[in-house]
Amino acid sequence: MTLSARFLKIGPARLFVHVCVLLIVIIWLIPTLGIFVSAVRDKDQIVVSGWWTAFAGSTRTVAARVGTADQQKQEGATYVISGNLLEGQDGRSLKAFGTRIQQPSAYQAGETANLGEGLSLQVNEDGTYRYMKNAAFTDDDAGRRVYVAVSTPPEFTLQNYKTVLTGEGIGQSFINSLTVTIPATIIPILIAAFAAYALSWMEFPGRALLIALVVGLIVVPLQMSLIPLLRLYNMVGSAFDVPSKTYPGIWLAHTAFGMPLAIFLLRAYIAGLPKEIIESARVDGASDFEIFVRIVLPLSFPALASFAIFQFLWVWNDLLVAMVFLGTDRQHLVLTGALNALLGSRGGNWEILTASAFVTIVVPLLVFFGLQRYLVRGLLAGSVKGG
Repeated sequence: MTLSARFLKIGPARLFVHVCVLLIVIIWLIPTLGIFVSAVRDKDQIVVSGWWTAFAGSTRTVAARVGTADQQKQEGATYVISGNLLEGQDGRSLKAFGTRIQQPSAYQAGETANLGEGLSLQVNEDGTYRYMKNAAFTDDDAGRRVYVAVSTPPEFTLQNYKTVLTGEGIGQSFINSLTVTIPATIIPILIAAFAAYALSWMEFPGRALLIALVVGLIVVPLQMSLIPLLRLYNMVGSAFDVPSKTYPGIWLAHTAFGMPLAIFLLRAYIAGLPKEIIESARVDGASDFEIFVRIVLPLSFPALASFAIFQFLWVWNDLLVAMVFLGTDRQHLVLTGALNALLGSRGGNWEILTASAFVTIVVPLLVFFGLQRYLVRGLLAGSVKGG
């Protein structure tokens, strides 16, 4: 079968979907590849060239000085000061040089530059130079500044990861993130599952109003509800003499922010379960709690796992809610906060930033790949009758 015949068999609509998926994968893959490459590059190379040139090396201009007058040697009628501008820099080569900052690459490596007043300078690719004069050097002539364009081979290192992993407080922050994320994922799922079942299969006064309230809470931005929720929690904490910044506080905060969407999504799934199963269980005398635990909960596991992935990713990467409800002291600082502190006040350390990004996503990747089959089942459940 020819290639064109295969395309016609697939159909233009399906082919368009495949192309769109491929574009999405490429758009996601390229930045991720850039972050990964930058995370293992030398910090000096990151600031002078892009990650796409990582395997081709980089070129940068540095300043050096020739030797002093006491190093001169006489060769016939010429006085020469020689040495190496790249001493101690193995693997690097010199491409061009110059004696003025305005023209740092005025001469090519190996070329002899006529500097006037009987002075000349030759710099070779390996960094060796010959600074020559037709008379003896004085202190004014020697020690001249030279600008050289140095080509550096690709350098890869794991020092960036070592800096991140051995940073002060990183281990405690990792434990803090797990302490925050695991309960903040389980609690809203359990509450949302109970609420979704009640709103789907139980009749009680105010049911429609509660559904409308849940839908309305979904569109409320987190930033608008952050301060009111914090004030409410502080009032409750003061009444019961409980500190405001504790782990239960941030668990309840994430539960409040994530539960409306969870109820909405789980209700759509639970309401689509076969009605015959629920009615048969009720005829057999099962209570709503027994129906929920023994029938609805097992059948809803794909949907629960799907929401658990998204809730876990959000809470794990969250910094704003953690700083507001948990604080920034070393004993309670989460991983995102600790890694952010490593960047400094200006956040210019790109090598630390990229390495931190991969350290942060290790746990979410494990969760995602561990539950991805349930994610697909949860997303596709109900799209096909009987699925």
